Amino acid sequence: MRVLLQRVIRAKVMVDSEMLGSVARGLLVFVGFTHDDSEEGLVWMADKVVGLRIFADDEDKMNRSVADAGGGILVVSQFTLYGDAIKGRRPSFVDAARPETAIPLYERFVTLLRERGVPVQTGEFGAAMQVELVNDGPVTIWLER
Repeated sequence: MRVLLQRVIRAKVMVDSEMLGSVARGLLVFVGFTHDDSEEGLVWMADKVVGLRIFADDEDKMNRSVADAGGGILVVSQFTLYGDAIKGRRPSFVDAARPETAIPLYERFVTLLRERGVPVQTGEFGAAMQVELVNDGPVTIWLER
């Protein structure tokens, strides 16, 4: 499982000019899955995303989690996180989980995030989404499990 998260001032995801999800302040989380991802990995990642202390405290130090900061999470499925461009000029996506595997993993990950008490919105799995964001910092973190 790979996650690219960005601390944002605001972000939204749209399909065909229809807004599916947004966050005013919090995290934009791009998530991709591979063939052997497990429940254990999903739980670890949900805990890590919600607990990661990357928001400023009163002394402007990264000491607060998204929950501590009163933020939300916008989750966007992103199989291209498993793109391998080592050979040639076109990335290979053989390590990305097929939809029949990835969809239940995605849905479970979103559920786990919500169970941790943080407001969560999503895009639409497999859709051609347009994502707009205003990065805060910028703070961008890559996580893998």
